[in-house]
Amino acid sequence: MRGRMGPGCQEVHVGSRLDVGTVAELRPRLHEAVESGEGDMFVDLSGLEMIDSAGLGVLVGTHRRALRAGRRLVLRGVPPRVMRVLAITRLHRVLRVELPVAAVA
Repeated sequence: MRGRMGPGCQEVHVGSRLDVGTVAELRPRLHEAVESGEGDMFVDLSGLEMIDSAGLGVLVGTHRRALRAGRRLVLRGVPPRVMRVLAITRLHRVLRVELPVAAVA
């Protein structure tokens, strides 16, 4: 975990998998980031290749925890395959996804 974008903001990097085998390691890192900062909390998914329902659950749970703390969870670098999963599950309506700079221009 490393801070970015100003004091209190964090960016948490997720590895290539976010599934039942990895959530136990990632969940405490995400909770610590929510509790130890302020402002937006970015979760970098640029290296993510596989996500399952357990991984989606961790993202939703962290989103809710962030809201209770007066913060906002922002997904960054979401690969197209993962974006399709978010769209199919309609979580793209719940979770904030940062658009790539090229998409904004």
